[in-house]
Amino acid sequence: MVNTDNEFILELSDADGNFGSPVELARDGSKNLVFDFYMQFQVPADTRGENYRLRVRSTSPAVTGPASDPYPMYYISVNTGLTIRPQGQADFGDGTAQVCDGNSITLEVYGLANADSYTYNWYRSGTLLAEKSESITVSTSGMYNVEIDYGACSGSGNTLSNLIDVTAGSSLGIAINPPAKTDLCSGETVDLEANINNPSLTYTWYKDGAVIPSSNNYIYTVDASSPGFEGEYQVEIFGPGACVERSAGVTITNAGDFTVTRDNAASVVLLPGQNTTLSVSTDASSPTYQWYRDGSPVAGATSPSLVVSDTETGTYFARVTLSGGACTSTSVDSETTEVVTPDSFELIVDYATSYTACESTSVALEVVTINALDSGGNRTDVTSSVINDFSYQWKKDGVDVGGANSSLISLTDASENGAYTLDGTISSYASTSNSLTVQLLVNETLTISSTGTVTCGPSEPITISTTTDLTSETFSWFRNNSDMGVSTPELSVTEAGTYQLVLMRNGCPLSSNEIVITPLDENLITLDPGENIVFPQGSSRTVTASGGSSYRWLDSNNNEMSTGSSMTFTSEGQFVLIAEVGNCQVIRNISVSYLDTFRVPNVITVNGDGVNDQWIIPNSYSNKSDVNVIIYNEKGEEVLNEFSYQNNWPSSSVNFPRQNMVFFYKIRNGGEVLKQGTITVIR
Repeated sequence: MVNTDNEFILELSDADGNFGSPVELARDGSKNLVFDFYMQFQVPADTRGENYRLRVRSTSPAVTGPASDPYPMYYISVNTGLTIRPQGQADFGDGTAQVCDGNSITLEVYGLANADSYTYNWYRSGTLLAEKSESITVSTSGMYNVEIDYGACSGSGNTLSNLIDVTAGSSLGIAINPPAKTDLCSGETVDLEANINNPSLTYTWYKDGAVIPSSNNYIYTVDASSPGFEGEYQVEIFGPGACVERSAGVTITNAGDFTVTRDNAASVVLLPGQNTTLSVSTDASSPTYQWYRDGSPVAGATSPSLVVSDTETGTYFARVTLSGGACTSTSVDSETTEVVTPDSFELIVDYATSYTACESTSVALEVVTINALDSGGNRTDVTSSVINDFSYQWKKDGVDVGGANSSLISLTDASENGAYTLDGTISSYASTSNSLTVQLLVNETLTISSTGTVTCGPSEPITISTTTDLTSETFSWFRNNSDMGVSTPELSVTEAGTYQLVLMRNGCPLSSNEIVITPLDENLITLDPGENIVFPQGSSRTVTASGGSSYRWLDSNNNEMSTGSSMTFTSEGQFVLIAEVGNCQVIRNISVSYLDTFRVPNVITVNGDGVNDQWIIPNSYSNKSDVNVIIYNEKGEEVLNEFSYQNNWPSSSVNFPRQNMVFFYKIRNGGEVLKQGTITVIR
């Protein structure tokens, strides 16, 4: 039998079956009286190999059992299918790859954390390859995939990847034969022909890099009748023994490609008796011109310009046609021009600069749109053609503004607040614009001040006031953004908060600066080193105050000792500091006492010579109402138990029957023992 303190330990060898550094899998000290039992364990995460062995050893006595037969053991940390791709691609693409002209490509595992920490089984068309890393370089056709090498357990891992179909081929040198022409007129065609005609090849044509649908012949016909036929054309081939290969590009241009530019405004307004000239320009060679009005040709209008009178309103454009070169029938129409005579005009004005009522201190108003209205109320924007021909007059609240006779007016003072309109006249037409309201904030600074910023309570009110004359003005006092309902020129406050004065100026509120009143914080006054001062008799100690605006140091009889921030004490006593914080006072009581310079004695001599006849203890313990002094004899009996001990033990009536008697003492404050020891009485 094993001993009662024995433990059975299950150990695992390395992948080669060696136990030089065994791994402990399980330990059990509860089976020392059991002759047949199981041990459960977890396989370590780095377990990967074919020849692991197990063994059991005991600790008491120390005996190691024989090793088991070898086991293939693998920790299956990945149990889903892998993904492979040609190296450099974003993903596996369409599942195909190509090697050309004896070159090679690299396939790799991707999307797997720590991919380089595993070994792999690579397959080509089902045949196991020698490569074991996370990537493989191939130059042979076949269907490639991979799995993690879990040895005999590989099938249990379910890690077999997607397939990449690799084909090998040669470049054939595809190109487009030079076409008959590359500059086409409308209606013309040209054939683009690949230099290789092989029915076993697949042909795909591209225009400007995009696939041309249904272009699967070695010849592609470019038709200049199709809009947008111009561009760069390429052909791509693929087939048995051939690599995917795309040709160099051939550029096809439009021989009849030219521009026509309208040189006048898009809308032209003609007043009675006026006329205007419409014109176009072009970069075409040897062009001819024909003007159209409302879609019909204008007789004799065959020059780049056309004069139109107020009786010839309508929609005009010019058609420019090539009269020479290869594309004589090509024509381009200009943009249209609307020529109108108005029934009336509409003026629209708006703010020309950023503007917010009662916040902005200046603003500009201007004409933004002039519409010509026909008898049916239809609008045509004619701003650019007539804005400089109008005569203007700005009005405020219906009254002319002196000197305001342009399309723009600038306002910079709150006295100019009001409703603005603009009258405009041209020829026999007169129009009045929409109305714009202007409320500028007065360019004035409203300032308030206070007699203090720290409130001491109702006994010490703070006064907030302004130098601005508030007589006959409308104003309000605010605390924490709420109207206090107070309309006195001065405000008396005792509460903490943020205060502000708001004055109405020309219909707009004018706000003052803010004053923050804070409650008194007595902790603002600090004393260094503190309020309880102890120093040896015959010396001194300086106390420094901070946080106040002024100071007064008083003794116990209220006599002023100093008005500085520091006070030097040379004697014991109770003192007072009165510190000013704003208009408030903070009072600090200061206690000054001498430092005891001797210890509790442990020997007294009661021989009546007046020296060391009694047990004298330090001032920090004697005469203290909260300090309890207890003395015991050698039998543990109390011989003294007093508060406020008077340094008077033993009294003259106490008899000591023996020489060198020993007593014990304790000095306590509540439950705390401050001092304890022995007293030897020498008689």
